[in-house]
Amino acid sequence: MIGICTDSSAQLPPELVARWGVEVVPLIVTIDDVDHLDGVDLDADAFWALHADGHRPTVVTTDPDPGQFAAAYEDLIERGCTEIVSIHVGASVVGALKAARLAAHSTPIPVRVVDTVSAGFGVGCAVWKAVDAVVSGATLDQAVAAAEQATVDLGHLLLLPRPSLVEPGFDLLRIREGGAEHLGEFGTAIDAINEMSARAVAWGPQLRVAVGHSDSASAPLADALEGAVEAAATVFEVVRFRIGPSMGALTGPGAISCVMCPLA
Repeated sequence: MIGICTDSSAQLPPELVARWGVEVVPLIVTIDDVDHLDGVDLDADAFWALHADGHRPTVVTTDPDPGQFAAAYEDLIERGCTEIVSIHVGASVVGALKAARLAAHSTPIPVRVVDTVSAGFGVGCAVWKAVDAVVSGATLDQAVAAAEQATVDLGHLLLLPRPSLVEPGFDLLRIREGGAEHLGEFGTAIDAINEMSARAVAWGPQLRVAVGHSDSASAPLADALEGAVEAAATVFEVVRFRIGPSMGALTGPGAISCVMCPLA
């Protein structure tokens, strides 16, 4: 049996973690010099509550160490797994990817570590495709290939409010390897969501789409985006997630994320 492991930067909501049986290793999030385990003693609501009244806390994220990954792999072994696919992003200075590889060397069953070269639910999309492959009876090599192909095929859009009293509005970005591409500026939320949904549903002929929001102020925009993409004939399924501490430290409040995962 093939087990799947990732880390909390993948932004997987608890219902998908339970549905897929994925082992998630938490990042350490240090907020104003207080350490938290992402998704364990700090969820998205608690994180964004710290931004109340315009406060911008100092947030530092630290990747899990090899021991945390070794413990996660042991948990999968105890659940009966005989092979493991471990899916992460290796863009940070220390890198969850490096820690996962170190832990893999000391694990008594085969562990294949996948660098998604992605961020946020882009990592989650790779997990999604690997789970699909495993459920379909894939071998370890095939599950790894599915996760790697997902990072090539996926699209990732990010909508950020423009913090300007003179000219408020929104910036639409495409997250890709090497950084972010600016796609346009929009004066109203309606125009921004319309453009975002149009780009999302045009990404492929058969899509799964993940829509995420940060704080409560951005939830209505995410609801509107979800409704727009869900109505499209190209979209097979829509899931919701939260932009948590690891991505929220970069985006700030008010962010909307949309990840397009082609089925084929």
